[in-house]
Amino acid sequence: MISFIAAFQFLTISPAIVRRMFTAQEMGRAVGWFPLVGLALGGVFYGLAGGLNLAFPPLVTAVFVLAAWLLLTRALHFDGFLDTCDGLFGGFTPERRLEIMRDSRVGAFGVAGGGLLLLAKYAALVSLPHLPGLALAPVMGRWVLAMAVFAYPYARQKGLGRDMKDNARWQQAALATVLSAGISWAVAGWMGLLAFALSGAVLWLGAGFILRRIPGLTGDSYGALCEMTELAVLLLFAGSLSL
Repeated sequence: MISFIAAFQFLTISPAIVRRMFTAQEMGRAVGWFPLVGLALGGVFYGLAGGLNLAFPPLVTAVFVLAAWLLLTRALHFDGFLDTCDGLFGGFTPERRLEIMRDSRVGAFGVAGGGLLLLAKYAALVSLPHLPGLALAPVMGRWVLAMAVFAYPYARQKGLGRDMKDNARWQQAALATVLSAGISWAVAGWMGLLAFALSGAVLWLGAGFILRRIPGLTGDSYGALCEMTELAVLLLFAGSLSL
């Protein structure tokens, strides 16, 4: 139960139930529960959109849902996406890219990438304010987050990401995968499984690109992969409306 609570406290703004620092082992075991955090977030966004649609047009609803998305996740993954854009595109050597990613300041590539990401998410949300894709996107994003921690090398020698990487075992990866696949089918049937497969493709392509620029993933990279997966799933369901 401690690892389950750790997953929620780390990935959301949920109240601190356990009022102490989690151990590295607890954080590693928390990785397996990441998709359930996504399911809880997706349920909130789905319900919020349904309620707001009773009073507002889709354009306004999408703004509130996107704001809630950033607020409830503390913009953790969005911040990682900004730093990743700055580092991967702003440096000329792997060492310099890692140095830029550690810098808390946001540069031109981060601003441009973050703006495009929010715009794309907003456009997708306008198209599907109350469809299964809204509930499923956070699940898939956190499954990719879990698999990135387990399956790919870490670039730095220390840090929270390093602790999770060193203590996440195949059992956590299997748990996250089983949970995500089951939720995908329960929420959206075959479209859910297609979203699951698409998420795997985003992980493979995204992590491969990052590893060509720096010698491993970082906490920022994890956030960027989560954000890109969420966007891909939202666009998949938005695009299905035109078929």
